[in-house]
Amino acid sequence: MFAAKAFSPFENLASQLIPHAYEGDDGSHDLAHILRVFKNAMRIQAKEGGDARILAAAVLLHDCVAVEKNSPLRSKASALAAEKAAGVLADLGWSPADIAVVEHAITAHSFSANIAPETLEARILQDADRLDAIGMVGAGRCFYIGGRMSSLLYDPLDPSGENRPLDDRRYVIDHFQTKLFKLVDGFKTESGKALAAERDERLRDFLAAFMDEI
Repeated sequence: MFAAKAFSPFENLASQLIPHAYEGDDGSHDLAHILRVFKNAMRIQAKEGGDARILAAAVLLHDCVAVEKNSPLRSKASALAAEKAAGVLADLGWSPADIAVVEHAITAHSFSANIAPETLEARILQDADRLDAIGMVGAGRCFYIGGRMSSLLYDPLDPSGENRPLDDRRYVIDHFQTKLFKLVDGFKTESGKALAAERDERLRDFLAAFMDEI
């Protein structure tokens, strides 16, 4: 499988897991997203340590169950993905101990799940995934998801939300303040924090430029 080569040095693992890695047509949680998270994770792991094979499996399967942002099941998405991942890895002959580490990393990676990552691999996966929510890619994903949710770009009478409650389901731009700008303070590894600071600055510059044009 050509796509598996992008996950070097875990091409064999990727070829086994990519068929299970994502579902549906959400372009913000597709193979490109998984590859970006993998690159983030490997960059962090190179400095922080941890089991790279466990981490690679967790990355490849962290979004293996698709739940839309506006679904009432959204907070359970990571738990559902962890359950599916455990079954996939068991079928491949992984040990129960290794499966448990992957399961926890997947369960804890989600912002909406609000579960503390207790292992280094879980902390790295959470950081790697959240890096994809900020910076220029994060901005692009934010607008993409807003389009899927049929949101408006902004409130033309009060785009900054100075005199109204912020509503990121109705206005895409509100999501920057309600969530994206808050992510930078939650990174768990030193390497992740450094990368997040750079991307957060880019995201703030993007919003400032956007607001200048409207």
